[in-house]
Amino acid sequence: MKKLSILSGLFIFGFSNFGFSQTSEQFEQIGYLLEDALLYSKQYLIPATDAAVYQASSAWMHSAKKKENWEINVRIHGNMFFVPNSDRSFTIANSDFQFLQLEGTQSTAEVPTAIGNDDTYYLVGDLDGQQVRLKTPKGVNQETINYPYLDVSLALPSGTELIGRFSTKTNLKRGYYQVYGVGLKHNISQYFPSLEPKNIHISAMSFYSNEDISFDFLDVNTSFGNLGINNLNGIVDTFHYQLAVSKEIKKFEILGSFIVNSSMFNYLVSGEKGAIEDIIPAQQIINQLLDTIEKRKTNYIGEIAVNYTLNKFNFLSAFAFGKFFNYNLGVSYKIN
Repeated sequence: MKKLSILSGLFIFGFSNFGFSQTSEQFEQIGYLLEDALLYSKQYLIPATDAAVYQASSAWMHSAKKKENWEINVRIHGNMFFVPNSDRSFTIANSDFQFLQLEGTQSTAEVPTAIGNDDTYYLVGDLDGQQVRLKTPKGVNQETINYPYLDVSLALPSGTELIGRFSTKTNLKRGYYQVYGVGLKHNISQYFPSLEPKNIHISAMSFYSNEDISFDFLDVNTSFGNLGINNLNGIVDTFHYQLAVSKEIKKFEILGSFIVNSSMFNYLVSGEKGAIEDIIPAQQIINQLLDTIEKRKTNYIGEIAVNYTLNKFNFLSAFAFGKFFNYNLGVSYKIN
């Protein structure tokens, strides 16, 4: 079905818009090349977007306590995501592809995902008698992925708190990562008077985050021009739901949380369009096909956090775990 969609798109766009200067065999070869790029893109980027959800889930709740009305806190965080070995690479084989083949005599190779190492291989193909040769994309080649961000909270009446989060684009050697979000926290333990004297607090929170992660992808030059798929983006919309219970011990508060999130993933190639766009709209075609791999995923995440209060400052250390592991360190300042 995908192959027919690619070839149909090429014939519709190519023949109707640009005439018959290219043969049906040439369009078929370009179709196979785009199909191979689509196959590679899914396996390359999906581990990174899965990881981005974990990074965006961590340390939203500094405290389960009910805040004083109109209290404002400004927080600076440093997030550290531990890249798992299982998601750093995937296997490609010549039998997977319609157009491309590994250069040389080997028929399979272990290549990096976007969060893998910086190993590279060459893939080659023949387009109308001209060799197409491209280098496989590298990963970030980092044991951990770190980024800073800022969040601000405002305590509303009735034990409710509004929280916003924002990070600038964080460079990842061969791409960037950016997140923003907004959430509402509500204190539940206020409805159980027996809990407060015991310094036990319960809060629930729901929040939304948008994660944008981008990586350099395939620089494909053909006799008809560059394909214009040099950059690959994953955009993730996530709704999170968190329940936290905490216990105060002097100036420390120990929190245990359970987080459920549901994410919708969207993938697209972007960047400057290639010269091949004079013949076919390659970016448009492959982006339409990338839409077919959009899907929703649900994650279940545990989080343990400890915060320490010193005058108007609060220091938070949080560790999230599940499929992945994520560590977060934050410092907040109470404005009023």
